[in-house]
Amino acid sequence: MKPAGAYRFRRAIRPFSYTVAMAACGLGTVLALQQGYGNVWLALLIIGAGVLIQAAVNLINDHADLPVLESRLQAAEGEARQEWAQAIDQVQRHHLLGMIFFGVSLLIGLGLVLIQGWPLLVIIILGLLGGYFYSAEPVHYKRRGLGVVLVFWFMGVLLVGGSAMAMGAPITLSLLAVSIPFSLLTSLVLLANEIRDHQEDRRHGLGTLTVRIGLEAGRYLYVTMLVGAYLVSLGLWWAGLLPWVWQLLFSLPLAFVPLMKVINLQADRSDLPPLTGKLFAVFALLFLCAFMLELVL
Repeated sequence: MKPAGAYRFRRAIRPFSYTVAMAACGLGTVLALQQGYGNVWLALLIIGAGVLIQAAVNLINDHADLPVLESRLQAAEGEARQEWAQAIDQVQRHHLLGMIFFGVSLLIGLGLVLIQGWPLLVIIILGLLGGYFYSAEPVHYKRRGLGVVLVFWFMGVLLVGGSAMAMGAPITLSLLAVSIPFSLLTSLVLLANEIRDHQEDRRHGLGTLTVRIGLEAGRYLYVTMLVGAYLVSLGLWWAGLLPWVWQLLFSLPLAFVPLMKVINLQADRSDLPPLTGKLFAVFALLFLCAFMLELVL
């Protein structure tokens, strides 16, 4: 169980995770701009809405811990009791703020629906439901072992495709194919959290994918997804869907450290999620540069 101090706003907001929303929405909008759809201001609005959704997901994530926190409060005494009471209050306030962020992003989405048409509304509703029920009951698909799989679709494929659609571009198979490396690395960030928290999640009965398939299988899955992101990128370049692929080589040093932490059974994996997040950020920037340079040139 996390300590009471882990529920403070600075940790609940999880700043390193925003590269996911910015990169996915950025890729979708850049691909749309390449095809002549939308404009830079519309792209910035869409990226802003994506960041709001990511912030909302982060802030409501701890709400599922309330029953455990309340049991800790009942068992605590003195100063510890005050700390757990404060943690409960923070979780409730963060949940409210997260719901406000969901509401603001929905309003932005509805405005875009008026411009682009009702099919976009389906994408927006799916995205909001996917973000909310990541850790909310009665679905809470993270504890059902579906987090890594559904994040691939909701925060990867759907976010890239939906951003392009919000710009007015049609969703094509080539566009969805280009989203696969981002989707793999997005799920990889979540998998890194599951691998780090495997023992604690198993102890508290949280049935994440890594708990269900076992730590060893989770480690193999991490390596497969990481290598897969580079291999898929190479395939996209070979198929003419990615202008350049050589620039991704500069991200390989950042891939080496988390890869070794996963492979080495005795390694300290406490920093695996931020290391994976840093890799995602650099990979995404280099990946996007290929399309942005082609757009400018």
